[in-house]
Amino acid sequence: MQGTDPKRTTADRPGRRGEFRLLRYFTLTSFIALAVAGLALFLLERMEIAFFQEVQREQQAFFAKVQADLAREQEEAARRSLLAVHEAGHVNLTKVFSNMLWRSDLAAFVDRVQAMPVDECRAAAAEAREACFAQLRARIMALPGFAALDAKMRATARDSTVFKVKVYDLRGITAYSSEHAQIGEDKADNDGWKRAARGTPASELAHRDQFSAFERVIANRDVISSYIPGRAPGSDAVAGVFEIYSDATPFVAQIRGVAARQAALAAENQATVERAAEMNEDRVHSNAYAVLAVVGALLALLYLALYLVARRGQRILDRQAREREQSIRREQQWHREKMDALAAMAANVSHEVGTPLSTINLLARDMAQAKGSAPGDEPRVILEEAERIARMTREISRFAAARSESPELLDVNAAVKAMCEFLSYDRRARATRIDFQPGAQLPACSAVPDHLNEALMGLMQMCAQDDPEQPAATPRVLRVRTEARGAGVAIRIGLEPAAALHAKPGAGEDGELRFEAALRRVQGMGGRLEWRDGTIEVILPPAPGA
Repeated sequence: MQGTDPKRTTADRPGRRGEFRLLRYFTLTSFIALAVAGLALFLLERMEIAFFQEVQREQQAFFAKVQADLAREQEEAARRSLLAVHEAGHVNLTKVFSNMLWRSDLAAFVDRVQAMPVDECRAAAAEAREACFAQLRARIMALPGFAALDAKMRATARDSTVFKVKVYDLRGITAYSSEHAQIGEDKADNDGWKRAARGTPASELAHRDQFSAFERVIANRDVISSYIPGRAPGSDAVAGVFEIYSDATPFVAQIRGVAARQAALAAENQATVERAAEMNEDRVHSNAYAVLAVVGALLALLYLALYLVARRGQRILDRQAREREQSIRREQQWHREKMDALAAMAANVSHEVGTPLSTINLLARDMAQAKGSAPGDEPRVILEEAERIARMTREISRFAAARSESPELLDVNAAVKAMCEFLSYDRRARATRIDFQPGAQLPACSAVPDHLNEALMGLMQMCAQDDPEQPAATPRVLRVRTEARGAGVAIRIGLEPAAALHAKPGAGEDGELRFEAALRRVQGMGGRLEWRDGTIEVILPPAPGA
């Protein structure tokens, strides 16, 4: 190759045309691939950790919600049970009041209250209405038997948890209340009274900051109030409605205490769950980092193993490249030696044959002049054959003349013509006639004459040598043409008939070697070697500055 240092190896020449740097491409590609794989594994592991943490948080929230719902449900169930128990007690207490006082005191008293008109009070305006009901309260308390009824009611509820007792007639008017200020009030719109008037008890639990009991005012108490239908003994008909207030503060306090203990236990359980979750997260992190470390180590070992394999392959490629370059250099050296030997032989032949031919020419001319021979006589024949031998000797000498291996301006037509004349003497192409068609006014090209001769010789011998599959007598024509191609010159080599040329240049081992050698020579001179429609084209670059 022109301009290369044969002492430099393939490994020392990065970036040459057609050279594949296995180790470099592997190092970059495999590192990027393994880095991407490692990053993907790291992201997947982080996503798994985040997913586990999210699951842990959801489980903690679910566990806390379940405990809170359970505690709330237990507290509400306890309150409902407390309310149901007290309501049952109020029903029994109502029956006691009815058994003891209904016939003797309550029935007649409630009847007298119910006989009092209240429609005017209900229809009055707000201030007048309040004054009207206050007058009604005074009339009720002035009824005979009120004082005795009040004493009996207080005596019956003394030393019990009952804070207040009220009795309503069937119109919703308060006929009796242990808190006298509430006598005469209208409760017809109260839902509890309505339910009790229809025969169904109704109760509620409420906290009172201040409450008037029988003989005192109490504060901060939990009170259960119940509307209980009042029936005369032995009758199922509702004759009135009782409202009973009883103290449930100890029971509510007990419920709250149980709820507080449950809340504390739930908080302790939640803290235990959170500690377990933290420990699980720590273990998951540790396992994830261990997995990443193991995977990273495996990826590093894989990269190292592949690197060693690639380095081994690169060394093999480098050795093969060195061997190939050495083979090319040997081939070039053999060609130079062959051409030098041919040039020396041609010079010797020209010298050794030229002198006798000159003598023969002189003698033949003298004989012809002395005899006055006609053109067909022996002296004339001797002159023609001697001239033919001299012409062949000059052609061989001109082709084999020693040239330098430096680029120089070249007459392409002359170089191609000399090659065609030289190959016409090759016995291996005895069935092929070489037809050279030189192009007119071709530009000068810059080329190495010896390299161009070597490339053309290989290509033309590859095309012109006899095909063992074709009959020996089959006539063939190797057409060689030159033509201008842009600022350069194209040498076209084709064979007729076209079937005699292989479908692809370089078919067969010998053809491949010839074609590759020619390709290297042409590319080394900056030209191109192409195959187009059964024709080989050698395109030479123009001379510098053309």
